[in-house]
Amino acid sequence: MKPTAKLNGLGQSLWLDNITRTILDDGTLKGYIDELSVTGLTSNPTIFDNAISGGNAYDGQIAEVGPAAEAGEGIGANAAERIFFELAVSDLQRATDLFAPVHARSAGVDGFCSLEVSPLLADDTEATIEQAAALHAKAERENLFIKIPGTKAGLPAIEETIFAGVPVNVTLLFDADQYLAAADAYMKGIERRIEAGLDPYVASVASIFMSRWDVAVANDVPAELKDRLGIAIGGRAYRAYNELLASERVRRLQNEGARPQRLLWASTGTKDPEASDTLYIEAFASPFTVNTMPENTLLAFADHGEIGDLVAPDGGSAELVLKEFAAAGIDVTALAAQLQEEGKQKFVKSWEDLLKSISSQRGVAAG
Repeated sequence: MKPTAKLNGLGQSLWLDNITRTILDDGTLKGYIDELSVTGLTSNPTIFDNAISGGNAYDGQIAEVGPAAEAGEGIGANAAERIFFELAVSDLQRATDLFAPVHARSAGVDGFCSLEVSPLLADDTEATIEQAAALHAKAERENLFIKIPGTKAGLPAIEETIFAGVPVNVTLLFDADQYLAAADAYMKGIERRIEAGLDPYVASVASIFMSRWDVAVANDVPAELKDRLGIAIGGRAYRAYNELLASERVRRLQNEGARPQRLLWASTGTKDPEASDTLYIEAFASPFTVNTMPENTLLAFADHGEIGDLVAPDGGSAELVLKEFAAAGIDVTALAAQLQEEGKQKFVKSWEDLLKSISSQRGVAAG
């Protein structure tokens, strides 16, 4: 049995953090589902930028939808954005259809794909709510998550989007406090649905970014602490997750027919060339969670991954390790806020690069 199948059998969903039209066309994604136990997929602006600028697979559709986008038809603030969402929705409709059997088999728990709202809306609550609803309606797929950042402006947008019945992948979370704030927004939306007599089940995941922690402190800590901060932060978050799942609030919601928001481990590709290429997959083996991994990390884990102890429900030695980082001068609360702000800016930069790539490809397609 492949390591991916073993991990999935322990109760963790394995999602691919990548999408291209090529892996849809050549059957690669279908192969990952059938052979590597992949049960979902995430995307982001960088992934789409690489896909669109990396070849000519999108040129035909860019030429086709360009005139309408130029005329103001579609979702987005300008022609390039409107073209992008046409391309992305087309890809994600195909991907969600591939995962539809997983979605049905899991009674709506698994089998999701994710599409992000424009990162330019990260500080605009109302525009985020509006675009999330429009994108989900356009895709016409119940197993599509709309990604909304767990920022100050994003939290009320998450609550309102969940209340509207749109599944949400909360992105750009970095620690337990940010996770709990996102979970609170999710539950407020569900509680409002129950009050209004609506179906209390609207799926959601909360995505905590792991490897960026270790990148951020790589040059500021002694060698014995290298590549240990992300795992310790994850342990603390996992304890908070389990405590919330056992809380009276969650149990009341479950009694009404709701299901808990699941924790998702994101940014699990190893950035340190000296560390194991499966470090964050093996470190975050845990039931009733999701691990979304880059394609090369998925293939590495399928080839030589090993599953040891699962993450301890109480976080194990996380707090002891975090004390070591505090002694080394690392303020993890301040760093979490910094990482979220930097992540927001990185997504904006990726978005701008993506729109430039689309404009460039339009010129190529027209030529």
